[in-house]
Amino acid sequence: MAMVTVFRASISRSLPYCFPNLLSSSSNRNSAPKKNKLLCYAASSHTKTIRSEMSFCVGTHMIPHPKKVERGGEDSFFVSDYNGGVIAVADGVSGWAERNVDPSLFPQELMANASCLVGDEEVSYDPQILIRKAHAATSAVGSATVIVAMLEANGKLKIANVGDCGLRVIRGDQVFFSTSPQEHYFDCPYQLSSEIAGQTYLDAVVSRVEVMEGDTVVMGSDGLFDNVFDHEIVSTVVGHSDVAEAAKALANLASIHSMNSEFESPYSLEARSKGFDVPFWKKILGMKLTGGKLDDITVIVGQVVKSQHISLLDEDQTVEAHTEQENKLES
Repeated sequence: MAMVTVFRASISRSLPYCFPNLLSSSSNRNSAPKKNKLLCYAASSHTKTIRSEMSFCVGTHMIPHPKKVERGGEDSFFVSDYNGGVIAVADGVSGWAERNVDPSLFPQELMANASCLVGDEEVSYDPQILIRKAHAATSAVGSATVIVAMLEANGKLKIANVGDCGLRVIRGDQVFFSTSPQEHYFDCPYQLSSEIAGQTYLDAVVSRVEVMEGDTVVMGSDGLFDNVFDHEIVSTVVGHSDVAEAAKALANLASIHSMNSEFESPYSLEARSKGFDVPFWKKILGMKLTGGKLDDITVIVGQVVKSQHISLLDEDQTVEAHTEQENKLES
């Protein structure tokens, strides 16, 4: 079974997590348990073949909105070691609090459902279908933006996102791939909802990217991308060899920017481009709209690593076997 971890922001924290048979460089490493394999040896001569497979080594960090620390914030995410690895973030829409609805419940249940469905036969490693099934299974009232990324062992990264949670693929010292946010208008993103009027999996932007060993995937809620520029993300990732430390550094940087009223953030730049600015009399004095955006901040940093699996071949027939009774046989 795939190992799955689901989180909701309750305190500032980070998590190093490596997918199969890989170790983080962090001293606080938590590695996924190795899957046991039963190798069947034939009597004749064998040829060893080495099969390279891509997987994620992941670090995470979450910082709730300063006013929502006691309630744990409204972001949720999960990581799974299924196939090459699955990562996902959901950001609850805070407007539901005005209707006396806890905005954290919907994204929390959505992520819990998605985590249970990663290996579902109907999902068939399709993030858009995973969103559909997780959304259909969610009964909580509320709404959330969401992004899901699935890495196949052959290096294909499949992404589906609804709203303004985002993802960057960093190769070397530049952004190789970037998702684009979806919004109805400024500060009103597309979102999955408990109401019929909301968006569905059909509205998701679906992307496929070929990644290579050494690429870094940065996923986050808009609390990251509204407060940190891409060039800052790249420099931070390049400056940290450990994924958990990189995630923590990015979350902390976003938090610092979000509380700086003089910082010209991605959020304030977008606001001004959409016609939002300071009153006219302030413009006369040379003032302009600046500052970051206070928000929940979730960051997942996944490094693409290559693992090698040895198979034994007898003539042209593979004799490597996987069985449900491996643990019993080895014990």
